[in-house]
Amino acid sequence: MPFGTQLKWLTAALAALSCASAFAQDTPIDPADPAVIDGAVATPETEPVTAPTEAGSPSLTRSDVDAWLDGFMPYALSEGDIVGAQVTVVRDGEILTSRGYGYADLAERRPVDGYETMFRPGSISKLFTWISVMQMVEQGRLDLDEDVNTYLDFEIPATFGEPVTMRHLMTHTPGFQERFRNLIIGDPELALPLEDFLKQAAPPSQIFPPGETPAYSNYGTAVAGYIVQRLAGQPFEDYVAAQIFEPMGMDLATFHQPLPERFEPYMSSGYINAADGEAQYYELVPMAPAGSMAASGEAMGRFMIGLLERNPDVLAPATWEQMYETTYQLTPPLNAMALGFWELDKGGLRIRGHGGDTGFFHSDLNVMLDENVGIYVVVNSSGAGAGPLRFAVTASFAERYFPETVEPVGPRLETAMEHGAMVVGEYESSRTVVTNFAAILRFLGQESISMNADGDLVYMMFGKPTVWREVEPFVWRHVDGYEQLAATFDEDGTLAYVTFEPVSPIIHLMPAPWYRAGSLVTPLLFLSLGLLLVTLILWPVRAIVRWRYGKAFPLSGREAMSYRLVRVGIALVFVFLTAWFMLFQTLFSDLAGLGSGFGTQLFLTMAMQLLLYIAVAAAVWNTLTVWRSRQSWFAKLWSVIIPLMILFVILFAGLNGLLSWETNF
Repeated sequence: MPFGTQLKWLTAALAALSCASAFAQDTPIDPADPAVIDGAVATPETEPVTAPTEAGSPSLTRSDVDAWLDGFMPYALSEGDIVGAQVTVVRDGEILTSRGYGYADLAERRPVDGYETMFRPGSISKLFTWISVMQMVEQGRLDLDEDVNTYLDFEIPATFGEPVTMRHLMTHTPGFQERFRNLIIGDPELALPLEDFLKQAAPPSQIFPPGETPAYSNYGTAVAGYIVQRLAGQPFEDYVAAQIFEPMGMDLATFHQPLPERFEPYMSSGYINAADGEAQYYELVPMAPAGSMAASGEAMGRFMIGLLERNPDVLAPATWEQMYETTYQLTPPLNAMALGFWELDKGGLRIRGHGGDTGFFHSDLNVMLDENVGIYVVVNSSGAGAGPLRFAVTASFAERYFPETVEPVGPRLETAMEHGAMVVGEYESSRTVVTNFAAILRFLGQESISMNADGDLVYMMFGKPTVWREVEPFVWRHVDGYEQLAATFDEDGTLAYVTFEPVSPIIHLMPAPWYRAGSLVTPLLFLSLGLLLVTLILWPVRAIVRWRYGKAFPLSGREAMSYRLVRVGIALVFVFLTAWFMLFQTLFSDLAGLGSGFGTQLFLTMAMQLLLYIAVAAAVWNTLTVWRSRQSWFAKLWSVIIPLMILFVILFAGLNGLLSWETNF
């Protein structure tokens, strides 16, 4: 779930621990403080401490995992500006260890308990929704390939003439554009039941035909959870508690919002960062099936054990395998989307899992299906390094204890230069292709792929260039890891998209059309705004100079009026841009507080586009006036430049959603 809002959070595994922020607070977290490392007292189910089986070769034992984590986590939290974290590892049906680091409550100096402290795993919640769906399939009450409208009491339009099915929802291919209004809210009084939330506004627009393009969708998951609720005849939260939490032994876990009173003593606060140190509100997720769960480390350990053992009290073994092995393979040989699970294979290690984000909590869960091992990591702050940290833990764990995951990168193909040149360019995420004003994020979030002198691709992630070598035709391998990148072409040879692990199951990068490519548009936009700003600034400057030297204004009549009106029009252009800047500042400063006041601000900002039309009309009239006058050739040339610059601003606004009147976002 995009709680956190960036594409790059999913690629953090490649960035390892490239965290930049240091602490700057009155009561800093000291990595040497015993509270920073919660020893997580062994339970009867914990594997006894054993020594490594071979000198110098790490063995997957509690003692080795604890020692590794205790050396890895405290300083990672400090460097990442993170208040607290929890890591749970399971093996062979037991919780091997569950460690707490840092603080669940910084003000009270309450340390994280590895077993009992509850965190928000964000989109890992979706796995419970998909398991619930498959329970309905087992009972014969739901068909994965039936139109979801069959099970709903409102309609999802078939925009492309094809119905949306549950299989589309489970593989994030219903084609919906992202919905982020009230994705997370802070005021319980604004919270709506799932049914009311889904019915209060029209479904998000379909921008892709169903089944063709992955575009991660919280809305789609919420619809799936609502279908479960309707078929079960009870609230989704109660259904999951009875049918999944209870048989898996997950005592400290809930989807209920606000947090029920009995869980409050166990709950970790959420933080923006450790330097700020201010506990934030309990986040409410109206699309609850997509990310509202709160759970302890022990509960998540029980969940991973249930996944690995194919808990028969939850699903039949064949159904578990159906979920794990039914992959929606759009870009072989890359990892794909299984039925609700992300395929996260590393080399020969078969892994299923999911990542999760709320505004303040960030998590990752991996289960190694053939090794009967699982790892879950979660942090309670965004900090500067939450994304890199949680993925670095799971990736480093796999590399440490399953060295076969790191296979040598093969030789570079002779076609590297030719094929690399075909994919060099600028790309937009399938998740940011929207038809409303948020389309500007598509432009601002463009990614670039370049090629070095050796013919390897270079892709910047988290400010760090990563290098990819072509090892199969149109398949590249990360030279410092195991991830793969691939390009797919249409039948006519046109590049359709590029994707790479680990985001390949849920996101495609599509080539930005030339008229929206940042390398072209950004300098032209800056040039246009610069010329308009210079024209506007020179207006009062020239007036002051004339006053200082006692010179009269050289124009009169229509010429004087058009001169002044065009500059007023330029000022209106900047009013328009300022209004949108203020709206996005409101939007992203508090995604949890988008009430009716924001709706009014949005409508007024949309209406500001009328100022652009006034501005261009004034500029065109000024051009006609100047060319009919005896003014200089420079004045005539400048009178043509001004409307062209304003028209370019209008074109930019139109291509990026700022002229849209769509309020469903």
